[in-house]
Amino acid sequence: MAGFRLFCRARSQHYGFVRHISRRFSGVSSCLEYHQYGDPLQVVKKSEKTIPELKDNEVLVKMLAATVNPADINTIQGVYAVKPPLPSIPGNEGVGRIVKVGNSVAGDLQPGDHVIPRINAWGTWRDYAVASHTELIKIPSDVDVATAATIAVNPCTAYRMLKDFVPLKEGDTIIQNGGNSAVGQAVIQIAAAFGWRTINVVRDRPTIDELKEKLTKLGATVVVTEEELRKSEAVQALPKPSLALNCVSGRSGTEILRQLSPQGVMVTYGGMSRKPVTVPVGSLIFSDVTLKGFWMTRWNKNHFSHPERENMLNKLFDLVKQGRLCPPDHAMVQFEDYKTALKDAMPSDGMVGKKQILVFQ
Repeated sequence: MAGFRLFCRARSQHYGFVRHISRRFSGVSSCLEYHQYGDPLQVVKKSEKTIPELKDNEVLVKMLAATVNPADINTIQGVYAVKPPLPSIPGNEGVGRIVKVGNSVAGDLQPGDHVIPRINAWGTWRDYAVASHTELIKIPSDVDVATAATIAVNPCTAYRMLKDFVPLKEGDTIIQNGGNSAVGQAVIQIAAAFGWRTINVVRDRPTIDELKEKLTKLGATVVVTEEELRKSEAVQALPKPSLALNCVSGRSGTEILRQLSPQGVMVTYGGMSRKPVTVPVGSLIFSDVTLKGFWMTRWNKNHFSHPERENMLNKLFDLVKQGRLCPPDHAMVQFEDYKTALKDAMPSDGMVGKKQILVFQ
């Protein structure tokens, strides 16, 4: 475990300097914006907007970093479940620092506090924002920026899927595809922290041995390719999983479904293969499996001010401070180079690349 803590610390401390970046506020905000749906590299443009005076219930936020997630790309393309009114500032996830607060906010937030958005499509791809204090969640200010900027979507998705569908006990097994995705890495780490074993299915590649070693360091019990899954002795030696997490769908989703124990549950939260989930009749009839879906945006909407939301974040930040949860591989990209971040967030080979994080000066 000491080696794992060092592994996390080495990946996050390099970017600690971002917390101290600041510049004098000029009353003008630089933002990314799109006026029509389409190719992000074509429709997303940089613009400037005058920041309005604060109302009593509002705060001025200096953005420190903002994540470029697949959902952001799909939203800009117009193919996501949520279509914000245009023109729109993209970005669901990021971390900012409070610069100024309105007269009625002083008891809730203070200048210097770090915050993340409470609402979907808040528009994190900008250097300054004015918002109601109810739209923000205060987080620990001593957490490195890369972790803070990526905590709200992938780790929270992993946490909810592990907690909400099957009553797992220590020693139980979980199977997932997309084991090297950002959610997959969070699943591995959170499961290891709670004493649950994970079977992690990934696509084959020339660097498969390095990938297996990396995920094992994060806490994975078994890492196999899609081709190895059915014949793996390491998989067969584990208790049958009662929970399957599917972000690929298609054949990969079918294969992890076949591994479930009787009355097991498969939760689908993505469809990277762009193919439907196909369910073997035998799994339904003889194993009585259950299929569920999960969407973090819906959960957040249903738990907008629910205490469980902050309880979840507190538990995740506790794992971060213990060195048991670190962000996925990522690249910190200066805001001015946003097109690089957009391009690298859409790898042409379909493989999972580094998480792109915009950094604001």
